[in-house]
Amino acid sequence: MFTADDHLYMARALRLAARGLYTTDPNPRVGCVLVRDGQVVGEGWHERAGDAHAEINALRQSGERAAGATAYVTLEPCCHHGRTPPCSQALIAAGVSRVVAAMPDPNPQVAGNGLAELQAAGVTTDAGLLATEAQALNPGFVMRMRHGRPWVRCKLAMSLDGRTAMQNGESRWITAEAARCDVHHLRARSSAIMTGIGTVLADDPSLTVRLDGEADVPLLHPLRVILDSRLRIPPTAKLLDLPGETLILTGSTDVGREALLVRPGVSVDTLPLNASGQLDLQGVLHYLGGAGINEVHVEAGAVLCGALLADRLVDELVIYMAPHLMGDAARGLFALPGLQHMTQRIALSINDVRAVGKDLRITARLAD
Repeated sequence: MFTADDHLYMARALRLAARGLYTTDPNPRVGCVLVRDGQVVGEGWHERAGDAHAEINALRQSGERAAGATAYVTLEPCCHHGRTPPCSQALIAAGVSRVVAAMPDPNPQVAGNGLAELQAAGVTTDAGLLATEAQALNPGFVMRMRHGRPWVRCKLAMSLDGRTAMQNGESRWITAEAARCDVHHLRARSSAIMTGIGTVLADDPSLTVRLDGEADVPLLHPLRVILDSRLRIPPTAKLLDLPGETLILTGSTDVGREALLVRPGVSVDTLPLNASGQLDLQGVLHYLGGAGINEVHVEAGAVLCGALLADRLVDELVIYMAPHLMGDAARGLFALPGLQHMTQRIALSINDVRAVGKDLRITARLAD
């Protein structure tokens, strides 16, 4: 069905889409390549939410040469009016003869209707070329559109013997500089960085993106989300006064305490607590999904990470392993008190292992 050239041009479109890795949120990362008579006549990618979509940028570059061309696009062209007009209509007006989409758009406002509109106008359409690669570029957007919640990536750093902090809580630094820089790239691609109140009280973290000197990475700070069921965060917490926005999710209705925290860039929202007096994590994620959050990057302690894992709400684990030992009295990765027998083990599927400087980075997912 698809030729070698089809694969070549779609691969190029995917590389273009990846250039929007840090900037398109909450929109998906999309690339487009226009080809006529074996020559690329235009290409583009979605650069920033609110700006032109990938197809429009490619059409602007191609001009009249788009007539009779094939458009390779990493996501089905939109057919609805959002911040920008429908791309399907622009492709039809330009006289494109064929559209190859890597995957259908999971957005219910599109969901096959973009391809159907093109077909009705006489444009040949194909879909499914390098779909796995296209979905990997937008795991959060796909998850939010299909299930109403963000993609959850849990980042942890540990010693070779699986420890995250010394018995007294000391944890700086487990990994070397290269691994810490790698983490900032994960932060930069995320919609939100989430942690629990325990981490805030223990470490007073910044939860910002720090990639100074990397001109290709815009220093946009994702939303900081603090889970604080009893509103214990001190008004002096560092992250409350740093660039970017902070959202504190709580079950407390103490308006006096809330008034001490709210300031420009800081908001407090109240959500229901579960029977244990803690925020319901499923409810938290659906709340964030409703706010347009695609990817949540979790940097937290063993309690929150363990609770997310136990509820099967972790879509990806990124674990940095440093080549040293911290001893059996040091703290572990996850608090999972319910596991007592081998049959209760949580199975993981390791997708990638690679060296990052002196450390190893292990990427895994929950096994089906």
